[in-house]
Amino acid sequence: MMTMKAAPLQLVSAQPAPQTDEMRLDQVFFALADPVRRNILERLDGHALLVSELAAAYDISLQAVSRHIQVLVRAGLVQQERSGRISRCSLTVGALYGAAVWLNRYSKYWQEQFDTLAATLAHIDARPQPARRPGGKRARRK
Repeated sequence: MMTMKAAPLQLVSAQPAPQTDEMRLDQVFFALADPVRRNILERLDGHALLVSELAAAYDISLQAVSRHIQVLVRAGLVQQERSGRISRCSLTVGALYGAAVWLNRYSKYWQEQFDTLAATLAHIDARPQPARRPGGKRARRK
C-alpha cells in the first residue's frame, strides 16, 4: 500500500505580485499590439462605456471583447467598475504615460532625421532656379 504525502500549504495572497517597471511596460505594449484593443482605447477616450456598448462595434463575441478588456485592465490602461452584472469601462492614462516616457528616450534619433531632412530642403531651396520664359516654360540651355 502506497502512502501519499500531503502537499505543503501555500498561502494565496489577494494582492497581485508586485511588478517591475519593465513588466508593466511589457503589458502596455502587449495590450497596444492588438488593433481591437487600440480601437477600444480610442472609443473610451473621453467616454465611460458599458462592455456591451463596446462589444456592439465588433464582429466578435461579447466574451472575446471582455477578454480584450481584461488585457487592457491588467496593463493599467482601462478601469472597469462593476455594478451587479453591468460593467462600465473608462480609460486610464497613467500606464500610457510610462510608455510615452520610454519612447521619448528615442526621440533624439527621430530628431536627427528631421534635422537632416530640414538641411536637405534648405539646400534645395538655396540653389538658383533656372529662369522661366513667359508662359511658365523654362529657358533652354545651349
